[in-house]
Amino acid sequence: MSDNTDPFYITTAISYPNGRPHIGHAYEAIATDVMARFQRARGRDVRMVTGTDEHGLKMFQTARDQGRATIDLANEMSGYFREMYAALNISYDSFMRTSDAAHHAASQALWRAMQANGDLYLDRYEGWYSVRDEAFYDESELVGEGEAKLSPQGTAVEWTVEESWFFRLSNYQDRLLALYNDNPDFIRPDSRRNEVLRFVEGGLKDLSVSRTSFDWGVPVPDSPGHVMYVWVDALTTYLSGIGYPASDGDFARFWPADIHMIGKDIVRFHAVYWPAFLMSAGLPLPKQIFGHGFLLNRGEKMSKSLGNVVDPMALAAQYGVDPLRYYLLREVSFGQDGTYSAEAIVRTTNADLANSFGNLAQRSLSMIFKNLGGELTSDYPANEEDWALLGDILDMATERLPREFDQLAFSNGIEDWLRAVFACNQYVDTQAPWALRKTDPERMRAVLMTLFRAVRTLAIAIRHVVPVAADALLDQMGIAADARDFVALQDANWFAKLAASEFKLGQPTPLFPRLELPEGAGAGEGEA
Repeated sequence: MSDNTDPFYITTAISYPNGRPHIGHAYEAIATDVMARFQRARGRDVRMVTGTDEHGLKMFQTARDQGRATIDLANEMSGYFREMYAALNISYDSFMRTSDAAHHAASQALWRAMQANGDLYLDRYEGWYSVRDEAFYDESELVGEGEAKLSPQGTAVEWTVEESWFFRLSNYQDRLLALYNDNPDFIRPDSRRNEVLRFVEGGLKDLSVSRTSFDWGVPVPDSPGHVMYVWVDALTTYLSGIGYPASDGDFARFWPADIHMIGKDIVRFHAVYWPAFLMSAGLPLPKQIFGHGFLLNRGEKMSKSLGNVVDPMALAAQYGVDPLRYYLLREVSFGQDGTYSAEAIVRTTNADLANSFGNLAQRSLSMIFKNLGGELTSDYPANEEDWALLGDILDMATERLPREFDQLAFSNGIEDWLRAVFACNQYVDTQAPWALRKTDPERMRAVLMTLFRAVRTLAIAIRHVVPVAADALLDQMGIAADARDFVALQDANWFAKLAASEFKLGQPTPLFPRLELPEGAGAGEGEA
């Protein structure tokens, strides 16, 4: 795998904090964080931006119903997302709130750029609006009859009449279709791309982009009484998070974004409205929109109304942060829907992390500590089998896993890693170093040094997914904090330098204690 020092910019969706974060928010944040950590380990200059989308009618109504100022509600709810990111070890570089003054300036700059291009005009909006989705819908998109009409997402809609600024979205149909045709990877996976194609091919109508029925939002420049439609405001966070409207600094270095990581239910806003806004403003387009699937609870999307929302903080406290991160990326094919269950987290953690990788590390390092006094030597007589094992593990860590992660195929990359763990465990059982201690001490030394090197490579390879456990293991192994990336993996002399140092391996501590299923949790909990 070649080194790449180019900038890399990735974002989560900007979460709407009308409620506390749920497992779906955690899933997206973890996947985005893993990709950001992976790219940093390759030597790339990474920016990861996340934040909260605090404007819109829902927030205004919720605060009004609670008898409090909307900004007070926004401050509280945004804080819960920051707490979740901290608890889950999300390594973001910028947390942008749409209520921040810097974001207001960015949104108004984008608005003026679209206006200067002749794409905004004042008119009267009459149509269906979903407060839950913060989205306008055409009559043809609704389901149900009469007063039972619902949005495509199954949320209530209401007939809305008000003066509004409009964006000439209809002018961008051909340019958007050309974008999708010329850049097949602009929208991934293919199922999302096909949905967007069908929508745009059906014709685009101009989009209402301001509201006058409430004042909680970014004020429209030179248009008293109007605030921006929440999606114009929210999407601009991807610009404000790196310094727009300044044309230098981080914005010049990192825009356009490499990946916008979003849920499949908001692909239209990102793959249709967003590129059209940017085209109008004369700004480069993001390189890719990836619409991941949902985590399902008993076959249904989690929602407060169904009472099946899973608290990610409770899961992390119950099972551990690293096991939760590992489970979500190991068991769910990224891009497709997946299921959560307590039993599955316990089963996967115990099988993969405790019994396989954790046990490999524990018994390998323990044997070095007990049989060699913790001393490492680089001049041991390795044979072809030793070198073959190390070569295969290095190829996994520097070629096969990165190839899968580059495509956001996290579960495939982790599967490659796990096969390498299995190969190491089979090597231990075949070589039986506990028996070699009496029959061939030099061969035992060669086997244990091979295992030390293999465990270090495996830890670095999976470090993006389970950072705390991997770093704890590498600490025990004397691996410097700045020698835990892909550059370090390609250093052929690392082991000789470590062995020549004064480092001695101590008694290792277990990485992944076995989990027990909580009382009352059954096989069906959370499964589709």
